[in-house]
Amino acid sequence: MVVDIVRLLPAWLLVGVALGLAATGVVAATFYAADRLFPARNRAGGGPSVDGAERRRMEVRDYLRSIGERVRENHAVDGVTVPFFLPEREVAITFDAHDYFRLREAGVSAVLAEHELPGHSLGRRLPFDVPEPEPRARRTPNPVAAAFDELGVPRTADAAAVKRAYRERVKEVHPDQGGDEAAFRRVREAYATASAHVEGEASVDPVPETRGTR
Repeated sequence: MVVDIVRLLPAWLLVGVALGLAATGVVAATFYAADRLFPARNRAGGGPSVDGAERRRMEVRDYLRSIGERVRENHAVDGVTVPFFLPEREVAITFDAHDYFRLREAGVSAVLAEHELPGHSLGRRLPFDVPEPEPRARRTPNPVAAAFDELGVPRTADAAAVKRAYRERVKEVHPDQGGDEAAFRRVREAYATASAHVEGEASVDPVPETRGTR
């Protein structure tokens, strides 16, 4: 029946429909090929899209350091790896509600930072008095102080203490141990800076071998 109806249609109409379908196919194929060859970009800024999870981490990290808290990242607590752990407070900070309740049931002091929570609002949830962070313009970054904070040792630590702290931190962040490449790089840089401060540029120890991280 359909064939009979098609036969009754004028030839020019059939040709037009066929050309329209062909043109639609060509356009669709062009868009598909362009999407494969040129991945989606951030159209507002013209650059690649920003990783929201990493931006969130940077925001929380910046806030915690602005209030003077020493931070360990990707730290294991009672079998749960949390994005941030405050060793001096024994407080775990996580973005995952399941991990949050699991830690609370285990008796761990935990804070849930939902992804939509602004970094500066985290202070209201921390279980201790939080100082007012200094305005960003007034902060004067001190690379030496930041290096010792990264390693978790005081500025008065000697070379042996710095090396021990470095080895301990490497066990936590080494990519071969399930750690984060960016955190591992920061720890290595912190060790180099702290060692140079303790021993002087001319006598700084080379970064210890970390492949085994025994």
